[in-house]
Amino acid sequence: MQTYLVGGAIRDALLGQPGSDRDWVVVGATPEQMAARGFLPVGRDFPVFLHPETREEYALARTERKSAPGYRGFVIHAAPDVTLAQDLARRDLTINAIALPAEKVRDGEGLAPQHDDLIDPFHGQRDLQRRQLRHVTDAFREDPVRILRVARFAARFDDFGVAPETMALMREMVAAGEADALVPERVWQELARGLMEAKPSRMFELLRECGALAVLLPEVDRLWGVPQRAEYHPEVDTGVHLMMVLDMAARLEAPMPVRFACLVHDLGKGTTPADILPRHHGHEQRSADLLRAVCDRWRVPVEVRELADVVAREHGNIHRSGELKAAALLRLLERCDAIRKPERFDQALLACECDARGRLGFEDSAYPQRERLIAALRAAQSVDTEPVARAALRAGQTGPKIGEAIARARVAAIAAALGAAPS
Repeated sequence: MQTYLVGGAIRDALLGQPGSDRDWVVVGATPEQMAARGFLPVGRDFPVFLHPETREEYALARTERKSAPGYRGFVIHAAPDVTLAQDLARRDLTINAIALPAEKVRDGEGLAPQHDDLIDPFHGQRDLQRRQLRHVTDAFREDPVRILRVARFAARFDDFGVAPETMALMREMVAAGEADALVPERVWQELARGLMEAKPSRMFELLRECGALAVLLPEVDRLWGVPQRAEYHPEVDTGVHLMMVLDMAARLEAPMPVRFACLVHDLGKGTTPADILPRHHGHEQRSADLLRAVCDRWRVPVEVRELADVVAREHGNIHRSGELKAAALLRLLERCDAIRKPERFDQALLACECDARGRLGFEDSAYPQRERLIAALRAAQSVDTEPVARAALRAGQTGPKIGEAIARARVAAIAAALGAAPS
């Protein structure tokens, strides 16, 4: 039985970056032998175990053979006769197909590039030096999730290029319909992780280059070529603007739900009738309608889709909120459910700031709408509704009339806080 450290932990150490979780591969062992040593089996589709002390993952060396289209169409062979080279050959990229014998791993010590003990049959170290993402073998084509993984790695390592032969292979896979067979859970997992990388725009640009974006997110793909409003630099179309918004979200260290909202907030512009381009009137509701289809297709978590819906419907009003009087501001807060969910509203404002600053010449601009709306929300929240309701009851008002009295009190508080006219 031999154990090796493999994959991302070695790749990141060689790049001088913070380490990934450590993954291990075990050669020459059976599941029974692993269990006898106290390892806890956790793999559903193939033998993976947790170390009894460190809880790190240890997988038996395995090979994979394509048996049907899609992500799950594989026959897995894990047995003592599978070699390390065979296991590394099934991996996605050369930079992830490097191994180090367990006895050479020294906790607390880094790995030097060109480490003499590294096992690198597919020249991953060379591709790290060349800053290139290259597939290991033609077996890459058997797993369509790898298209998404390459795009995600491009977003993480934004100075890496994709090898021409790897891009050609990805295009062949898309043309063969492999991207159509992806399961929602894996697509969402990779999209969410890619959105959180250093330069998320590269993920979507790469997916677009190989044709996968038109399959997975056609609503996003058709934004390229749609002109922006004249005052927003019309030479930059809506697709390019969207990429700038995503990278602004990364620059502002926005959480993942905000970045997803940035991705999908302008979908309606891709369906704007030609006779009203480039004004895009009414695109907010179209964006919200298209957003629901995207979220259903990829099973987007409820809290993520709810934030995206608020941003899709209200980002135009939030951008224009500096022109609104107190009553209109309260209506905006109510439509966003900001009084009940102030944290979500703050995220919506951050997404709108990313949208506003994701334009040429606006990257370092202030976004006063955010501060003003937060002040309006605090003013509305400061109203003690119980005495207002009691006073309304004493005046013989009930039901909706009490709600109107509370709204008037909140409008007055917003007007006083902002120095704005009530209506």
